[in-house]
Amino acid sequence: MARIRIPSTIVIIFVTVQTGFLLFMYARYSSFMPQSEEKPSQVHILILSSWRSGSSFVGQLFSQHPSVFYLMEPAWHVWVTMYQNSAKVLHMAVRDLVRSVFLCDMSVFDAYMPWKRNLSDLFQWAASRALCSAPACDSFQRTDITSEMACKTLCGRYPFSKVEEACKTYSHVVIKEVRFFDLKVLYPLLTDPSLNLKIIHLVRDPRAVVKSREQSVKALARDNGIVLSTNGTKVEDSKYKVMQEVCRSHVQIYETATLKPPNFLKDRYLMVRFEDLVRDPLSEISEMYKFADLSLTPRLKSWIYNITHGQGPGKKKEAFKITSRDALSVSQAWRNVLSFQKVKKIQEVCKGAINILGYQLVDSEKEQRDLTLDLVLPRRQNQFSWSSFNPKH
Repeated sequence: MARIRIPSTIVIIFVTVQTGFLLFMYARYSSFMPQSEEKPSQVHILILSSWRSGSSFVGQLFSQHPSVFYLMEPAWHVWVTMYQNSAKVLHMAVRDLVRSVFLCDMSVFDAYMPWKRNLSDLFQWAASRALCSAPACDSFQRTDITSEMACKTLCGRYPFSKVEEACKTYSHVVIKEVRFFDLKVLYPLLTDPSLNLKIIHLVRDPRAVVKSREQSVKALARDNGIVLSTNGTKVEDSKYKVMQEVCRSHVQIYETATLKPPNFLKDRYLMVRFEDLVRDPLSEISEMYKFADLSLTPRLKSWIYNITHGQGPGKKKEAFKITSRDALSVSQAWRNVLSFQKVKKIQEVCKGAINILGYQLVDSEKEQRDLTLDLVLPRRQNQFSWSSFNPKH
């Protein structure tokens, strides 16, 4: 039988064409397949803190960024509507609302604001630069640094539908919340493939928190009742029972995130101390921005410097406002304002949190008043990052 000899060059060309065709078909086929491993296009950041811990300030550091859609404590609506329940019972409703906001689905507010509404019906809406600029409001540009007063004057009557419209146009959605007391409640969000969630856990010296809370006793009374499960009764926290729960929650969140945490928390948890932030604002903020995949702009740098280098501690009526203050003095004000008897009581109920978060106890009034004695212990490098934490250190 005669054999047909095919030149090797023809074989090579044939194989090459066939391989190319197969690769083309595979690429075209795979483009129609769901990409389950791809992260969502938006980055979601939850600033997790407690009342009077500097969280409004940190929220503004993100809100004023032109790439960020920010909301301040949207779960306030849950607590106001369902105030006769305990914080633990409300955890699920709060979590569901936060998830919907991260996904820019604002229909979740229908349960808490059933009437026809405007932007101004949303709690602390004017603290959001995104709701004061296009497409939510035409009065400001995205790169502008906005003030709450100007925003309230010019943007309050825009329809509520603008919240969802604006949210969908940003690369980052950031929420500040003070109504989570257990990190494990957030596990369903951290494992939700539709979210790309990272958590910034902001803490502050409990003694400084108490000093700040004393400026806002009436404003916090209803929330205190929910924390203490009083079935709707308002509470003034004179015996520091709420502070005890707040301190306990910070310890729980921190230990859950750092002592044998689940793999899905890797690189998604960052602890920030307010005291470190006010001592070296640009360095700490740069670290937070890097964690959140954001960059610091020259305009933001200038604004941050001005907001942290004002004159004095700020006025009582400004307790819930972001104004230019001497931030470092604010962080130490409790040492001159609180009596040593109060400090001793706070240290008793929050001793665990004070120790684990890196603060120094005082044993006398003399130590308390001596401002040359640093009560904020040096932070070990990367102490609060997920991957490098070592409980033996």
